[in-house]
Amino acid sequence: MSPILLVQRMSIRQFFGSVLLIFTVLTATFTVFFFQSHAVACPFCSAVGQTLRQEMSVMDAVVIATSVAGDAARDPDTGEVRMRIEQVLKGGEFVKKGQEVNAIYYGDVLPGRRFMLSGVDPEEMQWSCLPLSERAEAYVAKLTSLPDSESERLRFYYDYLQDEETMLSRDAYDEFAIAPYASLKELKPAIDHAKLMEWLTDPECSVDRKRLYLTMLGVVGDHSDLPILEQMLRSSQKSSRSGLDALVGCYLTLAGEEGLPVVNELFLNNKKASYADTYAAIMAIRFHGTEGDVIPRSALVESLHHVLDRRDLADLVIPDLARWADWSQVERMKELFLKADPDNNWVRVPVVNYLRACPLLEAKMALEELKKVDPDSVKRANSFFSIPVPAQDTGSSSSSIKQKNEAKIAAATDFDSNRKPSVGGPTASAEPFIASPLASSSPAVEAANPWRLVYVVSLALSTIMIGQFLLLSGGPETDRL
Repeated sequence: MSPILLVQRMSIRQFFGSVLLIFTVLTATFTVFFFQSHAVACPFCSAVGQTLRQEMSVMDAVVIATSVAGDAARDPDTGEVRMRIEQVLKGGEFVKKGQEVNAIYYGDVLPGRRFMLSGVDPEEMQWSCLPLSERAEAYVAKLTSLPDSESERLRFYYDYLQDEETMLSRDAYDEFAIAPYASLKELKPAIDHAKLMEWLTDPECSVDRKRLYLTMLGVVGDHSDLPILEQMLRSSQKSSRSGLDALVGCYLTLAGEEGLPVVNELFLNNKKASYADTYAAIMAIRFHGTEGDVIPRSALVESLHHVLDRRDLADLVIPDLARWADWSQVERMKELFLKADPDNNWVRVPVVNYLRACPLLEAKMALEELKKVDPDSVKRANSFFSIPVPAQDTGSSSSSIKQKNEAKIAAATDFDSNRKPSVGGPTASAEPFIASPLASSSPAVEAANPWRLVYVVSLALSTIMIGQFLLLSGGPETDRL
């Protein structure tokens, strides 16, 4: 039977129930992923999909059920099969053990096959089906009783990271990918270093998992792991250097400030390094400037200075220098602005924003000079960007950059005292400071209003539902003469 004919033969209530189920799952998935992308999660990981726990959290009822009959008993019009509820995991006020329900499933159904049913709309429950093996059923049954603590939940998922059953290993990976980095560090006592190295060096290890395992190695590893990590960094084989951002991040976590010269040599100060490799190293530096808590920002900015010599990439790091209050590069910024050509004139706006944020008198003088050269770029920066507010340093360091900054800012105290404070005062959080689409991936970039985006998506889906209803029902009723 064609999908069109199937929809036509469904009742309006069945249609609305099905659409409501799809709407709920899509909206929940969008909301979860939006918040995850703006949360402080595993710094180099990306979830493959919505986890089972997340799906269960937005459903009205979740049960373990058994198919009562096989394909022969399937409703040919709706695709529904009869299921008997064996265990209620959520929504006991809506469904009971032993109750029989109808669920749409188009795969093979044998009598006695087990499923996880997720339902919405208690008035007329609509179910989605997930077939379960015996092991998967035991796994799913434990999800609703997991502790609230992220780190405690990760202890459960850790045992399934390399599970032979794909559904379980993928779900466990996704849980790690969305977990806060701080929770991952709390898991340190439970992580087996030897097993982790075995997973990491497996030639069949996928890139996404390699990123996760490198992040975990940064938590449990030590200096003895540095030789193999440096060997991977210097390897000419693409497979050895896959997940390079996480690889650099892990190497610096274990090596500390002493590891920066290697990263500079290979990626930041190496003009032959590819754009992708250099950007991966920049992302690792950003991680250490926000969450790493191992290398002080005053040392990290010295590495980023090398990128300013690469005119096609300089705009990627200028926002970081401003956020991390490195005011030692005023003359370099002025030079980048003046030497910009049509192929890289996008660098001018981030340069202007850097100078706007800088408290030094020389920065204000440079701005006045640059305004005469390209008033449009200065106007764009003032119109579309707030003055960046430098973030607090992550630690102390003997870095010469930090010492120079402190001396220059102290000398500029008289000038700065007459400067009007920015909106929000000196303790305001960092404002958006986006130099390019790639630079916007920095953790310090301010997120858009999530509820507005959820509203827009919900409104769009609601419009589709209404349109489908009018199409199937023949349009709104009107008085006829």
